[in-house]
Amino acid sequence: MPIKCTIFRSIPVHFLGDIGLFTTFPEQIRSINVLTGQKRNNPAAFFRSISVHSSDIFSFLCTGKVNNTSTEMAGTVKDMSLIKQVLQLKQLGESNRGISRKLSINKETVNNYIKTFQLNTWTYEELLAKEDPEVERLFHAGNPAYSDPRLADFLTRLPYFKEQLGNPKLHVTRQLLYEEYKHAYPDGYGKSQFYFHLQQNLVAQKDCVAMLADTYNPAEKLMVDFAGDKLSYVDTQTGEIIKVEVFVACMPYSDYTYVICVPSQKSEDFIFAIRMCLEHLGGVPPILTPDNLKSAVISNDRHEPKLNKALEDMGNHYHFVVLPCDPKAPTQKALVEDKVRTTYNRIYAKLRGRTFYSIIELNRALWEQLSLFNKTRMQKRPYSREERFHAIEKDRLKPLPACIYEMKYYANLQVQSSCFIELRHDKTTHFYSAPYIHVGKKALVIFTRSNVSIYVDGMQVASHRRSYEYGHTYIKEHLASNCRAVMERSASYYITWAAHISPDCRDYISEVFNPKRTNQPEEVYYKLCASIMSLSRKYELAAINKTCRQCIECKVFSYRKFEAILKHNILHDSADEPTLCYQAPTPTDHANMRGSSYFQ
Repeated sequence: MPIKCTIFRSIPVHFLGDIGLFTTFPEQIRSINVLTGQKRNNPAAFFRSISVHSSDIFSFLCTGKVNNTSTEMAGTVKDMSLIKQVLQLKQLGESNRGISRKLSINKETVNNYIKTFQLNTWTYEELLAKEDPEVERLFHAGNPAYSDPRLADFLTRLPYFKEQLGNPKLHVTRQLLYEEYKHAYPDGYGKSQFYFHLQQNLVAQKDCVAMLADTYNPAEKLMVDFAGDKLSYVDTQTGEIIKVEVFVACMPYSDYTYVICVPSQKSEDFIFAIRMCLEHLGGVPPILTPDNLKSAVISNDRHEPKLNKALEDMGNHYHFVVLPCDPKAPTQKALVEDKVRTTYNRIYAKLRGRTFYSIIELNRALWEQLSLFNKTRMQKRPYSREERFHAIEKDRLKPLPACIYEMKYYANLQVQSSCFIELRHDKTTHFYSAPYIHVGKKALVIFTRSNVSIYVDGMQVASHRRSYEYGHTYIKEHLASNCRAVMERSASYYITWAAHISPDCRDYISEVFNPKRTNQPEEVYYKLCASIMSLSRKYELAAINKTCRQCIECKVFSYRKFEAILKHNILHDSADEPTLCYQAPTPTDHANMRGSSYFQ
């Protein structure tokens, strides 16, 4: 038959079912006469830790094995309301052991709370009036282990750490210093303690700036920028330190990064860096987001910016559009700005002690560190940047064109009367031919590193291979007959022409250009040959042939003498008269000499 009674229980109470003996039973429960130390055959049971009133006693017994241990792990921070309960009970005069039993927490925990309270000048009313976070800050402020012997070694290295972190040009991070520290001192602090002691000695205050978070689609954008700090190499011939620009690009979805050094931020180098980046990616994203540098944007209007023609041409070749960020607040490319900072920390810092002797050598070292960076597992993600890029973005990029892009240059030039346009670029002047029917017209010249194209009235009229030396490049059909004759002048040309007149004329012209007779350039005799061509049209062929034979025999190679002999032959000699050599007579008696008597 159930026994009715009234009991109050505020803490867990245990007893052993086999021997009927209570353990850790409070005083108020032992006084109840219905629960004496009589042996019972019941299973082990416990009373609930709440106050209960008159009821069926067995309805409050729960069968099963009970552990009188806390479910919280050692070292777990208690809820601040529990600390306030400890303070309230202590204020009422309760002992530490009693507080431990009533609140079901470890006695040492209560001792530590009371000791912390007694060591400070706090009052019960002051602590109980504070909010829970403030109480937590007071009781769990943290105690660094300054007595650790590793601290002495850390303090000896601290000036070096401060020097490295305090110089923004070195771009050294805490992570890099920690790696060097563990390499030099394997038994030193772990990462968290290393960071903690650095924070204790290096206090940095940063302004908080609000920014709208952006989301990105796979393979949608390529963000590009130039780093503010430059790298350099040493010229082996002059010993001069040559500074170079560092181009940084990233795919924002995967955070995949590309870096290359170029000589400057000019349009040529900027276009080259983008081309190398696209070839490295193996595809083309539909959107390119640059900064507002002159190589990309000519007029930086935030609503309708005017793009550089070179970048527009490149976009048309690779089929991407250029969407530059706002000029005043370039937040549309925050990811690449972060990659510039990461480049400082992960690449610049590791190359700070090395010397390079060419931009090619510098880029190779740069790409080695870049490859390690892209292959390193990200801190907050279970994959690397390279794994993410190849898994999601690589296959979504548009394919590269069959031919690489060459930067286009534009010039408005006039077709000269000589049927040439004069192109000056990079301190070099070269002439390219255009059809003679366009002489005097304005032509649009579009030239690249390898080709020169000439447009008149919107139509391409000529195309040439680019030359980097002074001279003329022409197509024979472009020239008028008189210009063609001038351009085609040569010794072989005049000898071939003379052969069509007569053998005597051919022999004379051949003797004119004979290298055994003269060492003068061929151009010296072009006017002589052209004059003989003109005389052959005016005088009879027999007189021309006779004059040529006489000039060969007398070794006359002057136009004036040739013309004088020709006119003399026409006026005084017949065609069958034997050839004479007109030379001045040589005196035999020396009558023309005055003698020594003349000077006496």
